[in-house]
Amino acid sequence: MLARRIIPCLDVRDGRVVKGVQFESIRDIGDPVDQARYYDAEGADEIVFLDITASHEKRGLMREVAERTSEEVFVPFAVGGGLADIADIQAILAAGADKVSLNTAAVRNPGLVTQASERFGAQAVLVAIDARRALGSWEVLVEGGRTRAGLDAEEWARRVVELGAGEILLTSMDRDGTEDGYDIELTAAVAAAVTIPVIASGGAGNPDHMVDVLTRGGADAALAASIFHDRRYSIREVKAHLAEHGVPVRC
Repeated sequence: MLARRIIPCLDVRDGRVVKGVQFESIRDIGDPVDQARYYDAEGADEIVFLDITASHEKRGLMREVAERTSEEVFVPFAVGGGLADIADIQAILAAGADKVSLNTAAVRNPGLVTQASERFGAQAVLVAIDARRALGSWEVLVEGGRTRAGLDAEEWARRVVELGAGEILLTSMDRDGTEDGYDIELTAAVAAAVTIPVIASGGAGNPDHMVDVLTRGGADAALAASIFHDRRYSIREVKAHLAEHGVPVRC
C-alpha cells in the first residue's frame, strides 16, 4: 500500500483563511501563507488553497498567495476556486502552484479538463467534486455548493478520469464542517469507481475518522481543516495515530 497523505485545506476569502460549516457560518483563521508555513513545518504532505470568493477581481490575490507560498513553503500545493479557462490555470501554475483544482468550470466546460491535462500534465489537474446525498445516491453541486449540477457523483467521477484528471478531491457537503466523520459510503463508492487517487474531504473530527476513510473508505488522502486550524490535533499526531493503526504515512 502506498503512503497515505494528510492534507490541510485553506479556504481563502479576500486574502484571508476562513472556515465554515457546510459552506456557511464563516470565521477568520489567519494569513494563508502563515498558515501554509506552519503546516509545512508540521509535516503536511500537500496543501490545498480554495478561493471561496472566486470572483474575477480577486484572481490577483490568489496569484499573490501562490507566489508567496512557493517562496516560503516546500510541500506541493494546489489552488482552486473560480479558475475558468486555460489562462487562469496557466497564471496560477506560473505563480508557483503545483496543481489546480477545477470544480464548477469542469462541469460547465468538461473540455477544459482535457485541455489542461494535455497542456500541463494530468498530475497538475485535480477535479473537485462536491456531492450531497439524493435519493439513494449522491448529486454533484457547483458554485460553492449552491447549485445542483444534475450529475450523479459516481458517474461524473468516472467521466473526469476519461477527460484526463489526475486526481479527485471529493467533498461530502452533508459532512462538511460537522466533524462527525467522513462519508465513508460516498468515498468508497467513488474510490471504487475510478483509477486515479481520491482525496476525501468533509467531516474530519479526530484521527480515527482519518483511519476510517483511508481504510474502509479507500481514499488515498485525507483532507481536513477545522481540527488543524483550531490546533486540536497536529499533523504529526495524526500521522502517528495512523501509523499505530497500520496505515502507511510519510514521516
